[in-house]
Amino acid sequence: MAKSKRPIGERTALGFDFGKKYIGVAIGQEITGTASPLGSVKAKDGIPQWDELSQYIEQWQPDYLIVGLPLNMDGSEQQLTRDAKKFGNRLFGRYGINVEFNDERLTTAAAKESLFARGGYRNLAKDNIDAESAKLIVESYFEQMYD
Repeated sequence: MAKSKRPIGERTALGFDFGKKYIGVAIGQEITGTASPLGSVKAKDGIPQWDELSQYIEQWQPDYLIVGLPLNMDGSEQQLTRDAKKFGNRLFGRYGINVEFNDERLTTAAAKESLFARGGYRNLAKDNIDAESAKLIVESYFEQMYD
């Protein structure tokens, strides 16, 4: 894949909420600092269905990727944190697109709250939660860019 020529502030990022069974996906635009949930990709023990994931990469042509890091509340790493880093390394190895990591503590809770507020219990499907979490990971990354 070719390196992006777009300047910082105008790039797009594909974000991932890493999980062992599902990986949420969202697309974000630096220019607006916002992201949109896209869906999720099935995974087996943290290894995604690569063809499903590749479709997102091909469709959106992101300038970089953001993977949420599931840290413990005290900021320490856990096994899932290491698995998420491994996933990020696999993304870079497979697609050659730079990968950034972002703390994702509390994004699932925030995603559920947001989805429930917009559509009640029926909006709390696993696919919606994972994609909404990915959206929050991307938007949180953007906020930190400008701090």
